[in-house]
Amino acid sequence: MRERRRDTAQCDQRLCGIVNRAVDRGGKIIVPAFAVGRTQQIVYSLHRLTESGRVSVLPMFVDSPLSVDVTAIFRRHPECFNETIFKFMREVENPFGMANLTYIRDVEESKKLNDLHQPVIIISASGMCEAGRIRHHLKNNITDERNTVLMVGYCAEHTLGARIIARDRSVNIFGEPYPLRAHVEVIEAFSGNADKSDLEAWIGRLEVDLRSILLVYGEEEHALALAERLRVRFPSSDVSVPDYKDSVELSL
Repeated sequence: MRERRRDTAQCDQRLCGIVNRAVDRGGKIIVPAFAVGRTQQIVYSLHRLTESGRVSVLPMFVDSPLSVDVTAIFRRHPECFNETIFKFMREVENPFGMANLTYIRDVEESKKLNDLHQPVIIISASGMCEAGRIRHHLKNNITDERNTVLMVGYCAEHTLGARIIARDRSVNIFGEPYPLRAHVEVIEAFSGNADKSDLEAWIGRLEVDLRSILLVYGEEEHALALAERLRVRFPSSDVSVPDYKDSVELSL
C-alpha cells in the first residue's frame, strides 16, 4: 500500500469532516471502493482516525466477498506494507480489523444493512459503481439528503460513479431513475493510480530503449497530453494513443 505523505494530513482532515458532518445529520456514509487496494486504504485510514478519537466510533461494514478475500491476503503479508502501516500493526493492532468493523460475505447479511437507520459506514465494490453490491446500497440511500456518498477513486467517463461525481440530479440504477439527493464528496488522495509524473519517472528508470509506447489508460484528453510530454522526453520512442478498436501487433 502506497502512502503519499504530502497528502496524508489533508486527506485525514477531509475524511474527518465528511464523516462527522454525516453523523451530525444522522446519515450514512456509502463508499464505493475497489476490492484490491482502495478498500484496505480507506479501512486503515478510518481505523487510525477512530483510534485517535477524531471520528466517532460507528458501525462499519465492508460488504464485498472479494474485498474480504483480498484483505485476508493483505493481513498475511505485512512485509509489503510501508513503515507507517507496519509500525501501526506492531504497536496498535491489525490495521484492517477493529471492534466496530464487520466484513460481510453472505447476501442475506448484506440485505440486512438496508434495515439500519442510524449513522453507519458501508464500503462496497465496485469503485466505479458499475457492478457489485454497491449499486444496491446506492439505490437504497442516494435519495436521502442526510446520507453521503464518498468517492475515493477514479471513475471512467459515462460510468455511474462518474455521474455521481458530476452530481447529476438523477442517476439510473438497475435501469430506473433515482434522484441524487445525498451529499457527494470526493477525496482524490486515496487514488492509487500513477499520475503523469509517476509514469514518466517509471519509464525513465527502465534500462531499455523503448521502440514504442502505447497509452491505453485514462481519459483521451489527458492521454494525448502525456503522449506529447513523452515524445519530448523520449524522442527515439514511437509514442501513440490508440483509438477504440485499434489493433497493434507486438514483436520482440
